[in-house]
Amino acid sequence: MEKEKKQLILFMVLSMIAWGISWPSNGVLTTFGSPTAIGVFRYVLVIFSLLILLFVLKIPIRIKKQGLLFLAISGSLMAVYNFTFLQGLKLGSPGAGGILVTTLNPIIAYGIGILVDWKKPSRFEFFGLLLGVLAGLTLLQIWNNASILATGGNLFFLLSAVVWAVMSKFTSKSAKYGSPIAFTWWMYVVTLLCILPFADFKEILALTASNDQLFWGNLLFASIITTTLATTMYFYATSKIGAEKASSFIFTVPFTAALSSYFILGEAIQLHTIIGGFLGIAAVWMINRK
Repeated sequence: MEKEKKQLILFMVLSMIAWGISWPSNGVLTTFGSPTAIGVFRYVLVIFSLLILLFVLKIPIRIKKQGLLFLAISGSLMAVYNFTFLQGLKLGSPGAGGILVTTLNPIIAYGIGILVDWKKPSRFEFFGLLLGVLAGLTLLQIWNNASILATGGNLFFLLSAVVWAVMSKFTSKSAKYGSPIAFTWWMYVVTLLCILPFADFKEILALTASNDQLFWGNLLFASIITTTLATTMYFYATSKIGAEKASSFIFTVPFTAALSSYFILGEAIQLHTIIGGFLGIAAVWMINRK
């Protein structure tokens, strides 16, 4: 069990690094097409790549009938998140969005946990959440950006945080109905089915004919690395340690996003980013201390 816990923590840290890199990567993707068209490409690739992974790991894709409702709700929420997330990147501030979503998500997840399970955070979890809030406020430089939510596009990020937290609560029950990874595969299938009716197939065909390496490179990263591997590992973790503790790891994403922006885009790392990043890491440690 101790070895499994260490492996889970390692995979979650790697997943959060991938998520951090995905913010500038997804920002590039939004310049090529609408959230719906990008979503169709992403989930087609995710479904096929994750199916190969299931085959290699010899994991059956069958889930119990009792889990169909959870599956339908999770897949629908993922489709909504895909739209709000990419629309926020298109209309809002990607830097602010990365902080808003990642800071609010664990807090909302714990709030949902209290309402649904009547389980109050422990003393360490409470102080960890406070550190996470301080991390977010520091990263946002709230003293200079008090009206951050007044920007219309940033409201999509607020909605994204709520949707993701609710969805995490549903995926945390996936182990009851079969393999959590198989559940996630079916969830992506439902997500794709939800997106298709709203897709512009002329736009999709035009993107298919694109030979732009920047588009295909970022699409493959967003699909295979970020979603198939990192996001699936996150949902697997929610089934093992609960949506609340799994979501706490998201506090580290803004720091990894800032580091990746430095290496990929050449953006300077400022003092408030370093302080906020370490506060986020301290929040994860405090919440998962035991």
